[in-house]
Amino acid sequence: MYGIKPGYVLGFHGCDETLRNKVVSKKGIVLEPSKNDYDWLGRGVYFWENNYSRALGFAKYLSKNRPHNKKQNIKKPSVIGAIIDLGDCCDLLDSKYLEEHKIAFNTLKATHDLFEVEIPSNVPLKKNGDLLLRHLDCAVTETANKLKKKVTGKEYDSVRGVFFEGKNLYKNAGFKSKNHIQIAVRNPNCIKGYFIPRSKDNIYP
Repeated sequence: MYGIKPGYVLGFHGCDETLRNKVVSKKGIVLEPSKNDYDWLGRGVYFWENNYSRALGFAKYLSKNRPHNKKQNIKKPSVIGAIIDLGDCCDLLDSKYLEEHKIAFNTLKATHDLFEVEIPSNVPLKKNGDLLLRHLDCAVTETANKLKKKVTGKEYDSVRGVFFEGKNLYKNAGFKSKNHIQIAVRNPNCIKGYFIPRSKDNIYP
């Protein structure tokens, strides 16, 4: 009854400036969905919700750390904004969808146990680091979408989740330095438009 989120949200995607300009200015060019088996919200076009600085920081990180990956080859870090209608969203900040994910995990585990196959794991990029390679979460999210399609005839339009990342913000903190909300848009029709984020006019408060 209250699963559909009203209104639009702003999403920000870190990328190369050339790609940003092409998507904004040329009809028919869109951001391609990510399909890595470690994408924690499953396949989709990824955005930081209302977080321009995090998107830019990620683009800068990719420009220095992944030049070998042609899809992630960023020469001039930039950010593209998007106006997003979440539609039928699997919102992992909502108890209903968290319970669905638990069912999806149990289904995934039962299937792997049946065929005696090891279930995927979430692993850090480096020792004692954040679990950035989320193979298990990706598999569970994709299972949740398959179960949704089996029951209703369609998958979720988007998936939304909070990511706890980074060092403690201060001693004994319950907050981390890189906490953020991400959205994976599975249905491209949910992206109502792209834009180049503008700078604040400091004349006005």
